[in-house]
Amino acid sequence: VNVQIDGEQLLGGCGMRMDPPTAYVFPETYDRIVVVKGPQTVLRGAGNSAAAVSFERDARQYDAATFAAHGSVLAGSFGRNDLVADLEFGAPRVYARLAATRAQAQDHADGSGRDVHADYLRWSTNALLGWTPDEQTRVELSGALSDGEAAYADRAMDGVKFARDNLGLRFERRELSARLRRLEVRAFYNYVDHVMDNYSLRDFVPTTMMPGRAASNPDRRTTGARAEVELALTAALTGTFGFERQENVHTLRSTMNETTMPYQALARIEDGRFRSDSLYGELLWRLADRHKLIGGLRFDDWAARDRRTTLSLGMANAANPTAGTRRDARLGGGFLRYEGALEERPATVYVGVGRVERFPDYWELLASGREATDTLSAFGTRPERTTQLDTGLLWQASRLSVSVSAFASEVDDYILLQNGHRKGMRSVTVVRNVDARTWGAEVDAGLRLGDAWKFGGSLAWTRGENRSDDTPLAQMPPLEARLTLGYERAAWSAGALLRVVASQDRYAVGQGNIVGQDIGPTDGFALLSVNAGWRPRDGLLIAAGIDNLFDREYAEHLSRAGAMVAGFTQTTRVNEPGRTLWLKASAGIR
Repeated sequence: VNVQIDGEQLLGGCGMRMDPPTAYVFPETYDRIVVVKGPQTVLRGAGNSAAAVSFERDARQYDAATFAAHGSVLAGSFGRNDLVADLEFGAPRVYARLAATRAQAQDHADGSGRDVHADYLRWSTNALLGWTPDEQTRVELSGALSDGEAAYADRAMDGVKFARDNLGLRFERRELSARLRRLEVRAFYNYVDHVMDNYSLRDFVPTTMMPGRAASNPDRRTTGARAEVELALTAALTGTFGFERQENVHTLRSTMNETTMPYQALARIEDGRFRSDSLYGELLWRLADRHKLIGGLRFDDWAARDRRTTLSLGMANAANPTAGTRRDARLGGGFLRYEGALEERPATVYVGVGRVERFPDYWELLASGREATDTLSAFGTRPERTTQLDTGLLWQASRLSVSVSAFASEVDDYILLQNGHRKGMRSVTVVRNVDARTWGAEVDAGLRLGDAWKFGGSLAWTRGENRSDDTPLAQMPPLEARLTLGYERAAWSAGALLRVVASQDRYAVGQGNIVGQDIGPTDGFALLSVNAGWRPRDGLLIAAGIDNLFDREYAEHLSRAGAMVAGFTQTTRVNEPGRTLWLKASAGIR
């Protein structure tokens, strides 16, 4: 999944994936989240074989001086408290926006009352300053600072620093001519500085692998730029074309004895760097009223260099056989999709086929503890190639809405991580290329009865096969259904959510991806959550709810194994929170 924030690429630094891009995202400070399923766009970065997710803020134009503010306070079980403030000022020539968030929670208890090592604290600030000399021109400077800490119940270390520094610059000019509708240029800088250790957020207990107080401090510096134009080629044909470049450098410093050799005193050592140059173009052709074809092509020129001189083999080190090696790859992809409205029906159908070639990322090529089946280094892992068919139907009537979608994909050289591979006397984690197949379907429906009641439901099903091993593909979610009931009348509202998840008996123990590996079968579960709200006046909402009303003990199938943490009970998987009460107040003025 390719995640973009305000059109920028953000990559985490942790080799154990403590800090995915979403660790630095605070959704409530964005105006919308756009999800494109499958390889059905070429405009949102390279390698988006599963989906592209974009967190976006609206670009507003102000005719007069305007001030707006929004804020919220949430308090809940297990010491949870969230604070959000979003301030906006606009005038015909300048505008500014400042957003700040803070979220905190203590360890939670599962449905059986067992504490789970999961406390966290994180904060962020985002600032944006814009200049609009006329209605067609926009210059925007943005920046962000954030940090946090989080306890982990699934590993031997916790995250004690998640610092992010960001700067972005954007220039946009619209309606330059009858043909040239838009020109946009962006540049950005992202730096993440992450620290994990085994003593700050837990009682220190020596182990064979970590006899002393250990700390690791990876960081990553990512810079990029993009130039994009939107053209009206004919009355029925429009196109978006662009070029983007991205570079990122990853370094690491760590210590196994923080007492005598603190990590801050060590020099950072670069272990890898990546560079990509991309050309892309996407066309939209309106065939007739409510019928269109959308298609695109993308070409990515990749380069990666292995800067590791040695590799860690448990308690020993070995020379890196790919030290100093540079890899180059020219990858491509594209898609073609038809969308059309049914005659005399409030429905739209679509069908699209896409292909994407994904270059292996840092965690698959260079992260500590990864090897190939035939060598100590996984730096030679081949790119992943996905061909996928997507189809669906959207029905939107006055009281009934239905969305049905399905997909099927063939993946050549799927990048699989496998724990427990034997190499002589060692048990290691290897990175393998296998051939895979996935398919699935999703149904989402909503029905409004009268002016106050609304029913909804969804069903999601996914399957996968590892064709090389003739086994189920690991890390596939089980069948899941959701039923919702909502009531809204005047200032009052109420709702209920029933989530039913089937058991999962298709698994491949020890196999998976950079996020996690399969542990074994998972039991199904059902959860009921309820909420209510009161809106005493415009701009003010007070809401309360109870999640997991019946205090069920459960764990998701896509979870990691519970680790041994002093003072906590080790579980097969990381159990989710039990009954959770929350109260939220949000207010806004404009």
